[in-house]
Amino acid sequence: MKILHVSGATGWGGNEQQLFDLIFGLQKLGIDNAIFCFKNCPVENIAKNKNIKYSSIPKVKAYSFNYAKSLNKYNDEYKPDIIHIHTSNSLTAYVIADFIFKLKRPTVFSKKGISGAMGLLSTFKYNYININKIICVSEAVKEAFIKVIKPKNYYKLCVVYDGINIERSENKSFVNLRKDFNIPEHAILIGNLANHSNAKDLVTMVKTAKELIYNQEIKNVHFVQIGREGKNTKEFMPLIKEYGLEPYFTCTGFLENAMDLLSQLDIYLMTSEREGLPLTIYEAFFKKIPVVSTKAGGIPEAIQHGYNGLLVNIKEAELLAMNLKTLIVDAELQKMFVERSYKLLFKKFTASQCAVNTLNVYNSLL
Repeated sequence: MKILHVSGATGWGGNEQQLFDLIFGLQKLGIDNAIFCFKNCPVENIAKNKNIKYSSIPKVKAYSFNYAKSLNKYNDEYKPDIIHIHTSNSLTAYVIADFIFKLKRPTVFSKKGISGAMGLLSTFKYNYININKIICVSEAVKEAFIKVIKPKNYYKLCVVYDGINIERSENKSFVNLRKDFNIPEHAILIGNLANHSNAKDLVTMVKTAKELIYNQEIKNVHFVQIGREGKNTKEFMPLIKEYGLEPYFTCTGFLENAMDLLSQLDIYLMTSEREGLPLTIYEAFFKKIPVVSTKAGGIPEAIQHGYNGLLVNIKEAELLAMNLKTLIVDAELQKMFVERSYKLLFKKFTASQCAVNTLNVYNSLL
């Protein structure tokens, strides 16, 4: 079987990591893979370094004729059994290419997150007649997406959980957070790994730090945020100074192999307001780091409050701080959470399981 993966990503994030984890998993199942992507972007670079077949084009708008023409050309050359679309912008390009050139391949689209309001174009492309299956990363994403999908297309929706590549999770980073960023050795390290998008709600992370340190009076802590600057940076970073948190809060910016750094944390904190089901949760499970999080998106499908982690509603900084305090003072609770999460990871959330389940979707279309 040959699969053509189409990505319109220009940067690097969890979705792109999952694309490659899926490809590596499919390779082990004997599946041939190729990628259609943009030139001089991380997806192309990784494909090149990992000897994965690919075709790339200069960055253009998703609705450009050149994108559609190039996709059609590579489709003719590679002759895949199935086309798998991994980003929303590449879905736009696919719809245009298929409308003009008739690609004539069974097609799967992966929906990773929960979007805001959608316009007519989005509604049209998600309901496009030649999209055969829509893989949702969690039940929460599926439920949210039902609002966009016409009833006659509900049968196209299915859920396949992402999973982490255990081999990739071996440490490759040479960064020592405490040493390199002058974080006190005695401080309990509470970390978050996310690029600075509005969906990650890092304002709530800063408010949680303020609540824990100044209202809950837990001061033997240090918060570290790892991620690329973006739309949300100017909203949350000034608050660190405003709240007097500079001695307790470090923003590292983008770091290579950042997932490896989770093992240096004492607690993993997620303050997102919108999520599909983030890979960092699984990585924390694997590294045996206890998790405190909001209930954004599909997170409650991986964490049961009080069983293998602690959850609150979105934007509840005070409750997040209280949950952090609960974990900090209870080592036995931490141990119980990480052991249960570790077992759950291998039962449900590995890349090999994701690959098998995705292959089942492919087979259903042939």
